[in-house]
Amino acid sequence: MISKRVFVLVGALLAFPALASAQREKLPPDDLDYVEARWPDAKKSNTGIRYIVETPGDGKLLHPGDKVFVTYIGSTLRGKVFDKQLDMKNPFSFRIARDEVIEGWDQILQLMSPGAKWIVIIPPELAYGRRGMPPRIAPDSTLVFELTILRADRETP
Repeated sequence: MISKRVFVLVGALLAFPALASAQREKLPPDDLDYVEARWPDAKKSNTGIRYIVETPGDGKLLHPGDKVFVTYIGSTLRGKVFDKQLDMKNPFSFRIARDEVIEGWDQILQLMSPGAKWIVIIPPELAYGRRGMPPRIAPDSTLVFELTILRADRETP
């Protein structure tokens, strides 16, 4: 009986890394295949967001509460642009982690610093999820953003 328990325990321990990895993958299988083919060198955050650093930023990483000023192009995985803000004199601004943008932005921005330009691939559940944003974004859409952090105003305690 003990050897059976040890066998089951060892089997569970050996299987855990594969199962844990499978649970963390947030891209739908077809989207994952496309992303891996199109952006094979994309890095993966611990929450499942893929990203490519085109220009590293400088200075300290962004934090919750910081007000950021960004330009961006948002598109579906297959390249259909649904939104953009490229005016550097009137960039899009918001506070990080204050539920002002999709969860994927709040998460990935905390890995960036001012001056950074990244391509960011956000799984559906960290974007608009099952509801989508009809008619521009279908339900369960993986989104791609070309995101540039122009500057940040740090939140002071």
